[in-house]
This record gives sequence, C-alpha cells and structure tokens, in this order.
Amino acid sequence: MIKTAQLRINGMTCAACAQASERAVKKLPGIEEAAVNFATEKLLVKFEDGQLGLAEIKAAVAKAGYEAVEDQAKREVTIPVGGMTCASCAAAIERAIRKLPGTASVSVNLATEKALVSYDPSLLRLSEIKQAITKAGYTPLAIEAGAAAVDEHKAAKEREIRVLWTKFIVSAVFSVPLLYIAMGAMLGWPLPAAINAMNYPLRYALLEIFLVIPVIAAGYRFYVVGFKAILHRSPNMDSLIAMGTSAAVLYSVYSVFGIAGGDFRAVESLYFETAGVIITLILLGKSLEAVTKGRTSESIKKLMGLQPKTATIVQNGAEVEIPIGEVEEGDIIRVRPGEKIPVDGEVVGGRTAVDESMLTGESMPVEKEVGDKVIGASINKNGSITFRATKVGADTVLSRIIKLVEDAQGSKAPIAQMADIVSGYFVPVVFVIAVAAAVLWLLLGHSVVFALTVFVAVLTIACPCALGLATPTAIMVGTGKGAEHGVLIKSGAALETAHGINTIVFDKTGTITKGSPEVTDIEPAEGFRAEEILSLAASAEKGSEHPLGEAIVRAAEAKGAALLEAENFSAVPGYGIEATAAGRRVLLGNAKHMAANGIDLGAAAGLADRLAGEGKTPMYLAVDGWYAGIVAVADVVKESSAKAIAALHGMGIQVAMITGDSKRTAAAIAAQVGIDRVLAEVLPQDKALEVKQLQSEGRKVAMVGDGINDAPALAQADIGIAIGSGTDVAMESADIVLMRSDLMDVPTAIKLSKNVMRNIKQNLFWAFGYNVLGIPVAAGLLYAFGGPLLNPIIAAAAMSMSSVSVLTNALRLKRFRPFN
Repeated sequence: MIKTAQLRINGMTCAACAQASERAVKKLPGIEEAAVNFATEKLLVKFEDGQLGLAEIKAAVAKAGYEAVEDQAKREVTIPVGGMTCASCAAAIERAIRKLPGTASVSVNLATEKALVSYDPSLLRLSEIKQAITKAGYTPLAIEAGAAAVDEHKAAKEREIRVLWTKFIVSAVFSVPLLYIAMGAMLGWPLPAAINAMNYPLRYALLEIFLVIPVIAAGYRFYVVGFKAILHRSPNMDSLIAMGTSAAVLYSVYSVFGIAGGDFRAVESLYFETAGVIITLILLGKSLEAVTKGRTSESIKKLMGLQPKTATIVQNGAEVEIPIGEVEEGDIIRVRPGEKIPVDGEVVGGRTAVDESMLTGESMPVEKEVGDKVIGASINKNGSITFRATKVGADTVLSRIIKLVEDAQGSKAPIAQMADIVSGYFVPVVFVIAVAAAVLWLLLGHSVVFALTVFVAVLTIACPCALGLATPTAIMVGTGKGAEHGVLIKSGAALETAHGINTIVFDKTGTITKGSPEVTDIEPAEGFRAEEILSLAASAEKGSEHPLGEAIVRAAEAKGAALLEAENFSAVPGYGIEATAAGRRVLLGNAKHMAANGIDLGAAAGLADRLAGEGKTPMYLAVDGWYAGIVAVADVVKESSAKAIAALHGMGIQVAMITGDSKRTAAAIAAQVGIDRVLAEVLPQDKALEVKQLQSEGRKVAMVGDGINDAPALAQADIGIAIGSGTDVAMESADIVLMRSDLMDVPTAIKLSKNVMRNIKQNLFWAFGYNVLGIPVAAGLLYAFGGPLLNPIIAAAAMSMSSVSVLTNALRLKRFRPFN
C-alpha cells in the first residue's frame, strides 16, 4: 500500500541542501516519490508502507547531514506588545522569543505593535513567551478577541496619544523659554538683567537647569527604556536619544561646576537647551507618529465595527435580546427591517432583501427567502425574517475576513528582509560611528564642545523607526483598503508576488462565464413561432433534471411562455428527450436523435454549426415528426469578463483560459472576451500540470478559479486567486480571495499590489537614503569640506519627521480606487 507523509527538514541552508536530502531519500527501496521544498523546509514522500517506514526515511536524511522530524501540532498566537519605539525593539523581541525551545517562528510587527508566534505547546507555554518579552524590557499585553480587543486597543491607543501630547506640551512650555534664554545670550536678544549670562553666569546656568529638569521628566521614558535596552545588549532608538541627551546634560552640569568654581568662560559650554529641544522635538514626532499609525489600521477597525453588539433570539415563543457573544449555533434569531444580521445563518421564516455591500462590495441588495444563507453584519433592508444561526463567533464570514486581514497586516513581505537585517545592527553601528567621529575631530585638534556636538548630532539624527515602519505600514493600509473593496490579500508575501505576475490563467466555468447555462437563441422553422417552440421545448423538459433542460424551463418562465401538461417523458442518453405535450409528440436533442427518428433537418445543420462555432449548444426540436426549430443554450460570459481582460492587457499581462470544454467551444468563448491563450480539454486533475507548464516557460502565473475544484491549480500557481467565494476551501487554497463574482476585482487586486509595492519601495528608499545621507552630515562631512556643522537640534527635528513622512506616504494608499 502506498503511503504519503510530510516531514520537516531541519538544517538546510540552501537549495543544494534540499537536493542532497532529496537524493538520499530517493535511493531507499520502496520510494515512489520524494520532493523537498527548500522554501517550506518540507519533504513530501510517497512510499510502499510494507517495505519502508518513517524511521528509515529519517535515518537516510540524518545520514545526509540533516534532521527529519514529523510536524507537531503548532499553536499560533498574536500577542500585543507595549513599549516598542523602533525597529530595533521589534528585532530584540524576536531574538528573545526565538531563543525559547519550541518556537517555530516569530514575527514582530512594529506598525501593529503585535508579535505573531508559532510554537509547539508540548515544549513551550504562552506564559514563558510573555516572560521572555518582559525580560527583554517590553510589556506583553492581554490577548483578547473580536470587538472587545478592538475597543480595548482603541482605548489604549487613545490614552497613549493623550499622554504623548501632554508630555509634549509640558516639555514645550519649558524648552521654548530655555531655547530663548540660551540663544538670547549668544545673539543679543533682550533678556532681564537679573539673568544676564555675563553679569550673573551662575544664576543663568541654574535657571537653565531649572527649565531643563521638567523637560527631562517629560521624556523620562527615553532614559528608562533606552538604558534598559543597553543593559539587555539590545540598544534601540531610545538608547540613542538617552545617550545623546545625557552626554549634553552631563557635560553642561560639569560646566556649571566650573562656573561655580569661578571659570565664567564655561558659560559658553552649556548645552541644556540642546537636550531640552531634542526631547521636545522627539515627543512631537512620537505624538504625530502615534496619530498617523492609528490611521493606518482604520480599515480593520471599520470591519470589526460592522458586527452588532446584541442579537434578538426567539426562546419558547418569546424574544430575548442577548450579547452577540452568547449566541449559539442552532439559535433562532429575529431580525427586523433596518437591523444588522448578527451572525451567519439560514432563513427559516419570512422574505427580505439584504444589503451585503459592506462585506462583498455588491451594491444591489440580495433577495432572501426560506432556505437562503445570510451573512453576519449585513443589513436587513425591508422585511422581517427569522433565521437559524449556523456559524457564530470566530467561524462567521466576517470573523474569518477580519482574521485573514489581521494575519496579512501582521505578516512581513520578503522585501522587508533587508530592512530587518539592517535594523538588527543599526543602533550599535550608529553608536560606533558617533564615538569614532567625536574622537577623530578631537584628534584633529577641535574642542571637546565641537566633538560633543558631533557625537550628539549623530546619535540624534539616526532613525531606525523609518526603517521599521517602511514596509508594515504600507501593507496595513493596502490590505485594509483591499478588504474594503472585497479583495482579501492573505499575506505580505502574496502582495509582493502579485505585483510581478505576467500571466493570469482563468478557469472558464463560473469565472469567465456565469457558471449556469442560459437560452441564447431560438430559431423557429418555417410555420412555427419562437414563443411556440420555446413553450413546447420547456413543457417537454419540465420533467428533466439536466442543466440544459432546466435552462430552457427558466427561459420559458421568464418570457411568460405557456408550460403545457407533458406525459410519456423519456430521456435517451447521448441523444435527447421525448415527451407528449398537449397531445403533440415532441423530440428535443442532437442530430443523432433526429436521425434516429427519421426527422429531415434540411438546411438546419448549417445553422447548428454556426451556433456551435459561437460556443453554444444547439438542440433540434421536432413536433409530430416535423423539424420545428433550434433552441441554443450556452454558459454565457459575464458582463465584466471582456472589460477585466482588457484591463489586464493594459497592464501588460498575458491572459490564458483553462477549461474541460472542446477546443471549438473554448475558442469561441476566448474570442468573445479577448483571451490570448486557450488551454482546452483539460481534466480537473490536470489543471495544476498546465499551470506548472506555464511556470516552466519562465512565467509568473496567477490562477483564478472558484477555490473548490481548482484548489490544486490555485496552490501550484505563484498566486492563487479564488473569486466570488467566502468558502473555507477558497480561503485555505488561495493567496487572494475575491468576495464578489465580478472579474474586475482581478485587475483591482493586481493594481493594488503594484501600488503597495511602489509605496514600500518609496518608503525604503527614503528610510535608507535619510540615514545614509544624514549620519555622515551629522558626523561633520560637510564641515570637513568647508560647509556648516549640523546642529543637534536640527538633527532631532529631521529624525522626528522622518518616520512621520514614511507613515504619511503609506497613508496615500487610502486614496486607492479600484477598477470600475
């Protein structure tokens, strides 16, 4: 018996490692197939169960120098973390958690202030992860779910913003007069005689100390967090601020002692205003950053705010209002006009129209009656209904969408890897540069004051925040904006891959076409009317369960054609049907059916060929032994298909169609919508192979399907796009889920990914460019060539605005508009 197993391979560092372990396994007797995926570090192996066991496979991998282990059940948890101020903080937390045995993966997102940790519960406890975060100098916050988490998070962020603004105002109130007094003494600005620096230097110095103390108190957190991070050997942005301002303050205090000892020239060496203004500007930057970061997550807050807080359930004939969290599967819920539907369910009483636009983007209300599904958070428009709850809590469509968007916002795009690596080494390198620059200027004969200015400027201008925020903020805004338009992108990696797609493969049925056949042509023979032959065909097909027959019946009902009593119905497989309607013998089917019953088709065969060439299925109708006409049925193309494909062509993307239909039918559909490449007569199980063939040609391929019978092809493609589906299968197998059946959402998804990636590259260019240019200038590069020396106050202003500029640029994505 052939058995399939999947093992995780540890110890691989490159593609050659994957090939080595794969070769080692393939040499074993009984191996049918072995494939090692370096990216996922997984070995997929098929082997003869009686001839070989997992122990031998593991031993072969071990002999090749690697370790094969069976995947244990992993638990994934998202932990909100307080106290992070820059990318170095996020890197420090990742290092602390990664050291714990049992940690499978960890990703700390500075923009969302959350740590996503995957771990083995048999080796590691959640409490141990939280302890590691605490030991690293940060605060793990309570893990909550749903609306409660949103409300708590929102309240916490509002408190943080209020505290930051208060601290900024306090520091500004004292630092502005401090700056005026310090600069006034040098520039001759009017000052009270009692604090004149020349006449009363000690009084002047003590006044500066009095003014700087409240400012340092307002920025105390920089010192507490910064020096704690240094003790943990994980210095961050706070460490740079703490070291720079401390150096300025300590040197100034030393100068005060000199003044007190009679060295009045030391008054020129007071730098209290530098420390005070730096702290004030950093607090201003942090306040603006907190406000701007709050705006990046507005989309997810909107989604979470859709769910009503209560539900009205029917118990023992009485209506009871209960909190949404207490609704159980099977509860009967009453929803009146204008109310939101609280959870997913199935209508058991009443009729109504439901507005699902907030979830699917569909603008028109959807009619609902007994047996129809309803989605939680949609709005009941005009009728009162009762429905049975089928999905509650985390299982509802809305909750799954929120979880999907949260996961995407918490994920990292591959493009961010360089920024993450740089962030890990950034602060220590900046400190080394600051010390080296100060020492160099001292060795070149400059004063201690000059060297101190350089030291403080370098530490102050460096900004790891901009690096840490460049990618996640753009992903947050982009994925949130996509969710608003029914485009759910599951990860940063999917977002990055999608922007490079150059070939899109569409499944035909249900994707390019509507997925249900419709009557397209009625061609009566001489002596018959169109309405007459539609009535006779539909009457005969009334007893049929064939999709083509059902389409004819629907068309007759829609056109108001009479449905006559039919009897003696019989279906002839491969030919057609026969029935008696209103005493007339009716035959409906293909040419073989007509020939078998001696019906002379005359010139009708040419008409049928033309219809077939247009991708339609022509059916001959005969009445009482005479040819009566043709009824053609087709799975018609969606209104948006041609427009969507034209939009993709405008982006330079090649479009292919894959179908199990005949080449003739497929070519006809392709011609209607502008398909470049047709893959016809492909069995469902072979769709993935066709995608693989396109990839072997060097193409980046996206597959668009319904996410059910296309699951293998969706998984094989570089990007799988499930359209018009909120099903579990679609959300699992696809990288992008489109909630509507509108094909225009495909170019919208590609356009969104291109816009987000362009924004990320702009952010990274600014973040890297700012630091690459700013740090040498602060170190005195311009001064060395006759230019000015950068004032630490200017450096602080530049640093404060750098992260705000990155966030503001990311917020431009909120102006994204989908294709219409």
